[in-house]
Amino acid sequence: MPLKEYVYSVLIVSSSESFNHSFAAMLPQKDYSPVHIVQSISHARRKIAERAYDLIIINAPLPDDFGRKFAVDLCSHKNMVAALLVKNEVYDEIYAKVFEHGVLTIRKPTSTTILNQTLDWMRAIKQRLEKLEKKSLSLEDKMAEIRIVNHAKWFLIESYGMTEADAHRYIEKQAMDRCMTRREIAEDILKK
Repeated sequence: MPLKEYVYSVLIVSSSESFNHSFAAMLPQKDYSPVHIVQSISHARRKIAERAYDLIIINAPLPDDFGRKFAVDLCSHKNMVAALLVKNEVYDEIYAKVFEHGVLTIRKPTSTTILNQTLDWMRAIKQRLEKLEKKSLSLEDKMAEIRIVNHAKWFLIESYGMTEADAHRYIEKQAMDRCMTRREIAEDILKK
């Protein structure tokens, strides 16, 4: 049992009323909310344009498309986890086309146990994606800070004839003396 409680938003894309009813019943509101159900890819695209979902379940085929490309698009461009349910006869072919994009593929017919296990996997993948996204944003912030500080150093070198080491020490000392970050000092230097 996880120490921290998470609530996952779910979009079910399926034209099968029986699947929709039974799958939605498996999703306790304390763990999954909101749960939205649409019956076509076009409706799913509109829902995703309105809000982001954590988990997407696609029960293929759908009336307007099979769903394979849609699942790949979701996993390639969004911070979402998609599972594609396909008939056993086409499983190998579809799996070969989607696995490298991170789409989970489930054989139909399936069982409640397999669907519950799939949900567990999807939640684990979602948590990993969240951590990776936070690391990525942190690295981007650090790289932006380095660029700004370097830009300020070059300004000091060109404008005041400092060496790079002197410019670096100047920014560090100003940051310590004024209780500011190096980035804030560099931004002040560049504003002047």
